[in-house]
Parts: sequence; C-alpha cells; structure tokens
Amino acid sequence: MLQIKVINKSNNPLPKYQTIASAGMDLHANLQKTIILQPGERKLIPTGLFIELPLGYEAQVRPRSGLALKHGITVLNSPGTIDADYRGEIKVLLVNHGKEEFEIEHSDRIAQMIIARHEQAEWIPVSEINQTDRGVGGYGSSGK
Repeated sequence: MLQIKVINKSNNPLPKYQTIASAGMDLHANLQKTIILQPGERKLIPTGLFIELPLGYEAQVRPRSGLALKHGITVLNSPGTIDADYRGEIKVLLVNHGKEEFEIEHSDRIAQMIIARHEQAEWIPVSEINQTDRGVGGYGSSGK
C-alpha cells in the first residue's frame, strides 16, 4: 500500500476509504465558523491537511455525488489536481449550483480525494501523425 506523509492541523479524522473497494477518501471542512454558500456562489474551503505525495503521483479532488445530487454542490475545478511538489494546505473550491443557500459546518464531508499515478510526457515534434478510422471526428462523431 502506498504511504503518504500528512500533517493534520484540524481536529477532523484523516481521510479514509469508506469501503474495501472505494477509490476516493472523504475530505472534511476545517472551519472556525459556519459558511453559507449562496446559489451561484463559490468559496475555497480549507481542510487543515498538508500532504507529501511521492513523485509520479497526484491527488485529485472531486465532488461528492450525494452533495451534487441533493444540493447542487460540486467542486468547481473538478477534478482539482494536487501535484507532488505542492506543500500548502489542501483547499476545496466549492460552488453552489442549487437554488437554495447551503450551509457548510466544521467537519462536514465536502469532497473526495483520489490518489493516482501519472506519467510526464515528452513532446516529439513531427510533421505528420498516424491516421485512424475516426480521424478528426470530435464531439458527437461516434454516436448519440
């Protein structure tokens, strides 16, 4: 299992997997007072977590499906990427797409975080690339 160094400056539990097959771990709000998110409003919500990812890994911050379905609350830059060399506090950019104000209280589960391996690419300039059956077919070209 991958081990990640973490500093937790909140009194919330560390993120954890809720089931044996979960890909994401819930992130909790670290707040001094309740935050009200008005319809259409976005705010950066602190978690109190600071992590040291190994090279070749990223943390992705994604919405929680229940908040999105029930309240229209989502992560605005989803998925948000935390790079291996970032050492600041993990914060979640939430937006309220719902029709009613939404209260965020200390320790609320506000997003989920997935740890993923990634590669860095090297560009090789060429004058042509291989063709495929799909070719230049883009949005909507492969069906409904």
